[in-house]
Amino acid sequence: MAPIPGSGLAKGLAVTLRTMTKKTVTEQYPDTQPDLPPRTRGVIGLFEENCTVCMLCARECPDWCIYIDSHKETVPAATPGGRERSRNVLDRFAIDFSLCMYCGICIEVCPFDALFWSPEFEYAETDIRDLTHERDKLREWMWTVPAPPALDPGAEEPKEIVTARKTAEKLAAAQAEPITSADPQGDES
Repeated sequence: MAPIPGSGLAKGLAVTLRTMTKKTVTEQYPDTQPDLPPRTRGVIGLFEENCTVCMLCARECPDWCIYIDSHKETVPAATPGGRERSRNVLDRFAIDFSLCMYCGICIEVCPFDALFWSPEFEYAETDIRDLTHERDKLREWMWTVPAPPALDPGAEEPKEIVTARKTAEKLAAAQAEPITSADPQGDES
């Protein structure tokens, strides 16, 4: 059977009429802020005190958008007769967000928890060169990083804590036992 001429137009108009009667779900962004999930990937914040300049984040970054500069500093011996140590001191830590693809590899590979996701996403610039955020700007983003979610109350306790508690209980029982059983006179009536 041949299609009726104009049936496609009628179907299209029917869809249009159905959607015209429904309430819109569009939020007007600048006027109303979006309700984002708690661990949204917005911008990367730097907790500078934890950074040991190990360069893992810069080496693992697929876009090579992390720039780190450092120098070695000699730390005097902690004890007399000990030897001096050298440590890396962070001079520059910058992330070029015009190159970043927000994959999160840098945050995952950081062994010292120096990088975190911040839910902030309003950092647009008129000049692309201003999208390279230095460590001062990255440190400011740390104030917006949400606290980690609470542990699951129904989860079983880690083995390390259980073992430590049992050892502490045995030690406390062993210390309390000599006090109660140490009665030299023997209470005979």
